[in-house]
Amino acid sequence: MSFGEKDNKSYRDTKSRMANLELLRCVAMMMVVVLHYLGKGNLLADLTGENVEAFGIAAWGLEAFCIVAVNLYMLISGYFLCESSFKPGRLLRLLLQVWTYSVAVGLLAAAAGLVPAEEFTTYYLLQLIFPVAMGHYWFMTAYVFLYLLLPLVSVAVRRMTKSQLQMALWLLLIAFCLMKSVLPVRLETDAKGYDCLWYLCVFLTAAYIRKYGLPFIQKRGRGLMLYVVSVLFIFGGTMCLHFVYVKTGSLGLMIKVFIEYNHVFVFLAAVGLFAAFLRIRIEGKAAKVICALSKYTLGVYLLHENIGVRYVWQKWLGAERISNVGELILWSLIAVTAVFAAGILAEWVRSLLTKCLHKVLMHLSLYKSLMVRIERADMLFADGQRNK
Repeated sequence: MSFGEKDNKSYRDTKSRMANLELLRCVAMMMVVVLHYLGKGNLLADLTGENVEAFGIAAWGLEAFCIVAVNLYMLISGYFLCESSFKPGRLLRLLLQVWTYSVAVGLLAAAAGLVPAEEFTTYYLLQLIFPVAMGHYWFMTAYVFLYLLLPLVSVAVRRMTKSQLQMALWLLLIAFCLMKSVLPVRLETDAKGYDCLWYLCVFLTAAYIRKYGLPFIQKRGRGLMLYVVSVLFIFGGTMCLHFVYVKTGSLGLMIKVFIEYNHVFVFLAAVGLFAAFLRIRIEGKAAKVICALSKYTLGVYLLHENIGVRYVWQKWLGAERISNVGELILWSLIAVTAVFAAGILAEWVRSLLTKCLHKVLMHLSLYKSLMVRIERADMLFADGQRNK
């Protein structure tokens, strides 16, 4: 029995949701908020400057601990999706969810004066109306494109042997992770992990973990150790490149390479923390609460990263008033709590309104016919997977 199956089979609930990974989903989204609070709140010290004080070092340390967030989110998605069938209905619901936040929050922000008049342009409106195609939310663009590939990827994963999957995964990681991590130059093909190709690598990693496990971190504590050690290398490497640049003026283009999603240490840190959470057992009321909250976490991202507010909310939550390490930690905790709670509430309201609207529209024959067609499309792919 593989690592994933051995440690989680006994507490996988009837909805195929594992409370330990749903908790990790919540933690990952909180990390995303921290990253956006630090970066877009101008709290990260300039690494090209000569003097990086304690406050700046602490901010980069916090960045290093949270930079695994996006990879974690994709590892979780890949872990579940690799065993499920492609569903056009799920894709449509996701697109509608993204579009609702994009248009509603973007227009409300403009109406409230949060968007300067000179920025309320045709391009701004196009970003609201076509959020995926226009890259409004870069992660959702990458995720949607990857989900469109799911019918092909999932079939390939199921048919490949362990050795074939290992080889394919190694080749992808060498091309999109290892090369950029060891070469002291910028590669033209390196998108820094902001693309579908990198998340295909992460998706396949999650699929491999689910099917075969990772023996070298199977023992208790090794996953957490891998995460901590990798984070220390991320932070240490970043500080070393800062020192080299200040002393020599070289490697300026590489100064933030350790803090990029597809760097090998960021990847290893994410895998380590993912493996650590796979071993956690959560049962009873705690598991129910976690699973109830986790299904709304995407709303946290879609709310606070909307282009109408993505550079504004940090000021509301004290980013401009922070002057020391203690205040950095305190205000970061306040920001995470406030943004996470607001996003969960917003998504709960949106979900409730969507369900109510769906019930009303089901009385219309045209809408009902559309739902039937979508269900048939879902069954078409589900039947295809069963036939494999």
